[in-house]
Amino acid sequence: MPVKRLHIEEFLMEKKSYPVLDVRSPREYVHAHLPGAKSLPLFSDDERTVIGTAYKQLGRSVAVEEGLKFFSSTMQSIRATALKIFEETGEKTDPVFYVYCWRGGMRSNAVAWLLGLYGYNVFVLEGGYKSFRKWVLAQFEKKRNLKIIGGYTGSGKTELLATLKKRGENTIDIEHLANHKGSSFGDLGMPPQPQQEMFENNLAWELGSINPIESTIWLEDESRNIGNVQIPEGLWIQMRKSDISFLEIPFAERLNFLTQHYGKFNKENLKNAVVRIQKKLGGLETKNAIQYLEKGKIKECFEILLRYYDKLYSHSLEKRLEEGGHLHKIACKSVDNMNAEFFR
Repeated sequence: MPVKRLHIEEFLMEKKSYPVLDVRSPREYVHAHLPGAKSLPLFSDDERTVIGTAYKQLGRSVAVEEGLKFFSSTMQSIRATALKIFEETGEKTDPVFYVYCWRGGMRSNAVAWLLGLYGYNVFVLEGGYKSFRKWVLAQFEKKRNLKIIGGYTGSGKTELLATLKKRGENTIDIEHLANHKGSSFGDLGMPPQPQQEMFENNLAWELGSINPIESTIWLEDESRNIGNVQIPEGLWIQMRKSDISFLEIPFAERLNFLTQHYGKFNKENLKNAVVRIQKKLGGLETKNAIQYLEKGKIKECFEILLRYYDKLYSHSLEKRLEEGGHLHKIACKSVDNMNAEFFR
C-alpha cells in the first residue's frame, strides 16, 4: 500500500479517531508530543545516541547502516505494537495509521514503509513534529473572540466554566491543562505539571478544535504564570484585552467555599504552601496562618490568605483595565453553579 504524505492541516483534519504514532525516541515523546499520539519508537534513546554520534563523526552512510541494524531486529515488534494500538481504538476498518517523527524523514518513512508492506493505510506528517510546533505557535497569534470569567479567589470560576461547557458553550480550562490552579496552593491534589512545550501543545490543540474562529470562547481569568508553565504571549495579550464578566460574591461565601475545598488536604502540605508566599504575605501574617493550621483552625487560616489574595487580584485587575479590557460586574449571593444562568 503506497504511503501518503500530508501537510499539517490535512494531517490534523483527516486523522479522525485513527491512531497517531510518534516514532521518535522515548525521551523525545515524554518531553512533548501531539496530544493523543502513542509512542512507537523506531529507536531507543541509547540507539538514537549511537546513530547521532555516527552521523556526526563518520557521516550519513555509516549512520544509516547503524540504523538499519537496529531496525531489522525490531520490525516484527513494531508491527505487533502498531496493531495492538489500532485494536485499542475499537475501529472496525482495516488498519489505518498516522505517523510522524522529528522532521518527517528517515524514521517516519521507515515505519510507514514497514506498515505499508502489510497493506495498511499509512499517512506521514510532512515536516514531522517540527511542522506541528509551527502550527501550535500560530494558534496563539490568531485573533479570537475571548470572554473572560473573573472574580476573587474562591468564586468558583473553574466550576462555572465546567457548567458552561456542559451547556454546550466553547470553553478552555487552562488550569486543567496546566495541572495547577494558579495560587501557591494550586498543585494540591493535582498530577505533575507538563513541560511548557506539552502545555502549549495541549492548549493549541483545544484552540484549534474550535471552529469557526469567530466563535466565542470562555476562559477563566488567569495570571500569566500558572505554576511552572506560562500562557503563550499571543494568547495572553488577547486575554488581557478581553472583556471580563466579574463574579461579585460575598467574602464569607468565598471563605466557606475555600475551606471546604482545601481543608481536606494534609496540614503539612498546606503549611508548605503558606511558607512559599511568606515574603509577600509578611512575617506576622505567615506566623498567624501557620499557628491556626497547627491548631486545626482551617477557616481562620484561610481568612488571612483570602484577604491577601483579594489584594493581589485587585491590583492585577486595576492594571488589566488600564490595558483596555471592560469589566461587567455580576452580583451573586453565593458560590453556585447556577451562577451560569447569568451567562446566557
